[in-house]
Amino acid sequence: MRKTTAARNADAEAERRERVKALTEKLENGVKAVFESEDYARYLQAMSKFHHYSFGNCMLIFFQCPQASAVAGYTTWKKMGRTVKKGEKGIQILAPCPFKALIEQNKLDDRGRIVFGPDGQPETESTLVNLTRFKIAYVFDVSQTEGKELPTIGVDELTGDVEGFDDIFSAVEALSPVPIHYREPQASKGCYNHLEQCIYINEGMSQVQTMKTLIHETAHAKLHALPVSAGIIMGTPVKDRRTREVEAESIAYVVCQHFGIDTSDYSFAYVTGWSRNKETPELKSSLDCISKTSAEMIDAIEKACPALARTPIKPQEAENAFHRETHYAAAR
Repeated sequence: MRKTTAARNADAEAERRERVKALTEKLENGVKAVFESEDYARYLQAMSKFHHYSFGNCMLIFFQCPQASAVAGYTTWKKMGRTVKKGEKGIQILAPCPFKALIEQNKLDDRGRIVFGPDGQPETESTLVNLTRFKIAYVFDVSQTEGKELPTIGVDELTGDVEGFDDIFSAVEALSPVPIHYREPQASKGCYNHLEQCIYINEGMSQVQTMKTLIHETAHAKLHALPVSAGIIMGTPVKDRRTREVEAESIAYVVCQHFGIDTSDYSFAYVTGWSRNKETPELKSSLDCISKTSAEMIDAIEKACPALARTPIKPQEAENAFHRETHYAAAR
């Protein structure tokens, strides 16, 4: 017996939900494994390249294509003068699809109290609300495409010096929530001083070390600062010291890596063994924090220093364009 259109639509919707559920579960199950030191290093490298993607989609890209260096949808690549090679398999991500829906809910008065009818039952009313669901979409790594060459980043591979150091320093200084001061060299290369509410950076360090330390301490100032009242630090940190250090150093690595400054030998000493005795929600919370803060700092630096900006390769501006990628990949 042939199915009705409604039945076919219902089956298609059920299949879509199952595919999204499977992809979400894959993401959830893989989160803890990524914190093994080697995988965590590779993930942070991916995050530095895909900072415009959400934490979840960055993870999905990493799991499916660890060697990915720049990803975009089929249509976006085409606009950049490149085409997806025949037979290439798309990388699955989750695309948000906002929609409006009428829901029935209890009627409330001006004070937010439920309104009851003459029969003593709550009165209801239809309300139009904004909701979001997710569907599978596909992106492709640059290695899966061919065509026009992409512009390269305006920062060379560096050892001790950073091209555009003064401009980048000024950009980070502008986004820092506290003043930044140089100091005589001390055992630590820098610090965020909670009591004085400022950042100190050792004098005389290489530009690479100075930049890494500056971004590390700025991350502390943005994420881990404690309030001060009458010369007294109030409260205690929400996160333990090792978590705070890993977040700050990971952000420094991601931002520096994005601009071609490799700090891996120094940075990954911070994260060795961090995954031990951590639960999945904790790990996801820190990764989300690292992702968002890194993206904010990268965007601010690129805005202040346009010559250092990568050619934007971002998710589709309009989510309704994702169905074209899905149909294309399904036909491969």
